Amino acid sequence: MSKAKPTAPTADQIAEKASRGADVSSYFTNKFTVVRPVKRVNVDLTQGMLRELDARAARLNISRQAVIKTLLGRALSEDQPGSGPFRKTR
Repeated sequence: MSKAKPTAPTADQIAEKASRGADVSSYFTNKFTVVRPVKRVNVDLTQGMLRELDARAARLNISRQAVIKTLLGRALSEDQPGSGPFRKTR
């Protein structure tokens, strides 16, 4: 006789157990990443700035957007110590 592997309950089944007051904590790993909301913006840049950004992106082997975010984050952090996109929040 082979033992069949028990199937994981569906989200609806877990929700139903939780509604009945059952402990459902064993279904959660608490391993997650908090994703902050993103707001899209448009920025006008000169051709020279774009060339410099693209050159740096190529040298670092990352996207232009990653270069912009990194440089902007550094500039904001330097401007006000303890603030900026990389600070810890409560």
